Amino acid sequence: MPCLADIQIRDPFVLTAPDGEYYLYGSTDPNIWSGPGIGFDTYRSTDLEHWEGPIPAFRPPPGFVGTTEFWAPEVYAYRGRYAMFATVNGPDVLRGTHAFIADTPAGPFLPHSDGALTPPAWQCLDGTLHVDADGDPWMVFCHEWQQVHDGGMHAVRLTQDLRAAVGRPQFLFNASEAPWAHDVRASMVAEKAATYRFACYVTDGPFLHRTPEGTLLMLWSTMGATGYTMGLARSSSGHVRGPWEQLAEPLWDRDGGHGMVVRTHDERLLVTWHEPNSTPDERAVLREIVDDSGRLRLA
Repeated sequence: MPCLADIQIRDPFVLTAPDGEYYLYGSTDPNIWSGPGIGFDTYRSTDLEHWEGPIPAFRPPPGFVGTTEFWAPEVYAYRGRYAMFATVNGPDVLRGTHAFIADTPAGPFLPHSDGALTPPAWQCLDGTLHVDADGDPWMVFCHEWQQVHDGGMHAVRLTQDLRAAVGRPQFLFNASEAPWAHDVRASMVAEKAATYRFACYVTDGPFLHRTPEGTLLMLWSTMGATGYTMGLARSSSGHVRGPWEQLAEPLWDRDGGHGMVVRTHDERLLVTWHEPNSTPDERAVLREIVDDSGRLRLA
């Protein structure tokens, strides 16, 4: 069975399943940037070291609106079934996050939401599920920097069945608010950078985590001084609506990011992300993490 070093994957997400197993999802198409969208695979493990797979978790049915850029699947146990939030693009739609549903973590997942849960006129990606203290589901997602220059983080409430958004998205923060965010033009070749008149800041890969003290944190990624960078924001109210403040130091700044927090069957806390940020070399990383006075740090 392959280990993590054998699996090319971006945007890794690990589901801790109730049967003692773990499921690894991510952007797994061979050409995820411009090739035809094949779908999403999953890998299954009992020890987080050796993984069985790939197992086809989603394949687009005939007539599905998404044809390319199948990105960042996240899977949650929800009301007795398994809900996947994933981003797709197509010739008749803008890039956005859709919900899919299955009876088992391995799938097969089927389209569930009424199209994208993100606004149809917005270029969006990386929707992540958060259920608040009242039991209301929310999706936090990124409004793409390619459309608005300074990428935005937004939250939208969902219907209880996850089929549709309720009301307008609520703005949370811009990427440039983080002290560790850098203008993405600095990492472009000069000819491409010159096509952008304004500074450009990336929002990518949000994931919400509640600490034992009740602090609500958000992991999210952008481009930093040394490449792809993952940091933390903290909700002052403890609610997804915020207001959100950016913690001063990034969690990881060595050309890796798009992370999430995993609680293992033996109650350890791990964080996973992909590194490096270049295709086809990206691999999932798993590291122990510690809740430390309302923030997270690597053990």
